[in-house]
Amino acid sequence: MADNQLLRIENLVLHFRTERGAVKAVDGVNFELNHNEAVVVLGESGCGKTSLAKALLRLLPRNVQAYSGKVFLNGNDVMALNDEEFRRNVRWQQMSLVPQAAMNSLNPVLRVGEQVAEPLMVHAGISKEKAMEQARKMFDLVGVPEEFLERYAFELSGGMRQRSAIAMSLVTTPDLIILDEPTSALDVLTQANIFNVLKRIKKEMETSYILITHDIATSSELANKVAVMYAGQIVEVCDAMRFFHEPLHPYSRKLMASVPRLRGDKEPDFIVGQPPSLLFLPTGCRFKDRCPLRFGKCDEEPPVVNKEGHLVKCWLYV
Repeated sequence: MADNQLLRIENLVLHFRTERGAVKAVDGVNFELNHNEAVVVLGESGCGKTSLAKALLRLLPRNVQAYSGKVFLNGNDVMALNDEEFRRNVRWQQMSLVPQAAMNSLNPVLRVGEQVAEPLMVHAGISKEKAMEQARKMFDLVGVPEEFLERYAFELSGGMRQRSAIAMSLVTTPDLIILDEPTSALDVLTQANIFNVLKRIKKEMETSYILITHDIATSSELANKVAVMYAGQIVEVCDAMRFFHEPLHPYSRKLMASVPRLRGDKEPDFIVGQPPSLLFLPTGCRFKDRCPLRFGKCDEEPPVVNKEGHLVKCWLYV
């Protein structure tokens, strides 16, 4: 493991059991993340991004059919831990989550300050008084007035609820925070403010992020690295600056071409068709039916990952 490496994922699999068959939501995912680094996971809705977050945090529903692979966090394979060891030593201690729709993740009958302090009382075993003091510091860090500690979630605006959820994820000072569409329900100005908060936290606390989103424009504000997900797999990983200027995978190129530009007359492009069902995945390349560069080998077998330093899962680069 590299000295600066925080996270390494090897062949991570998460399949769900349904009456129609197995949903292959995460199907052999591999990538790495360093300390004080942010990787943005891009992809359309239904490609498996949120399931990837659930797999990493072991927040699993009852209908799991397959769950395997290796997840090395600070050099330790946390997949080898039993559920109680993982809950006690990893989830919220080393790795936490900012979920979608903060209003739905906050308890409506508990004051927000108590909810932010709760992880410290549960996982660190400290007193409520000291936990509330730390919650107060986290509120200050994310830009929430101290008096909001005494309010309920329904008394806060969408932006303040999202900041509170970020404060909750930070209160135990984990090495890694997974952000699942943290600004999807917010207006553009509030989105910008939230991303400014995240950038400041990354700089001041040296926190690492996995940002799960389909919003390419806002994700570029935070990204050090980009991982593109399609049909349950990572199809491209590279440095963010290089990706935003020179994506290689045909799917990545189409995603970038769909972003409206402030300068230039070129109209945004679109991707024909829709992603394949995770129940019935095609043979060969999973993007082939929508790919303008498809050729014979794409139908025959799954492409392998190639190109050192800029990983891309496509037969064009083999």
